[in-house]
Amino acid sequence: MIKNVYIYLVLFATLMMTIGGSVAAFMAVADIVAPTPYYQSFEEYKRFGGPGFEKSPEQPAEKLTEEELRISYDMMVNSQKENEIERAKNNLVKSFGWIIIPLPIFIYFQRRLNRNSSTKE
Repeated sequence: MIKNVYIYLVLFATLMMTIGGSVAAFMAVADIVAPTPYYQSFEEYKRFGGPGFEKSPEQPAEKLTEEELRISYDMMVNSQKENEIERAKNNLVKSFGWIIIPLPIFIYFQRRLNRNSSTKE
């Protein structure tokens, strides 16, 4: 009786780990396919956080043209997008660990449960 409860608990835990890893893997693939868009608009970048923004009163910032600001903004957006994709790839690898590690344990205990139930009959 206690042995069967233990087997069922192991099966439940490993199944939940595998399902959680599968969901996380799906979300990582979704982030690779469609990464989160950058949140700052070009107007906000130009007004508040662009390279022409003054860092301190002693050092006045150089004024960049609209075209230079746009190029700088586009480079920053592309860099952010690449970082999001790399982060999603890293999460995908980690998620596969949550699938690959508990799956053999689940299969082993499932076979053991089937073997125990067939010997009782």
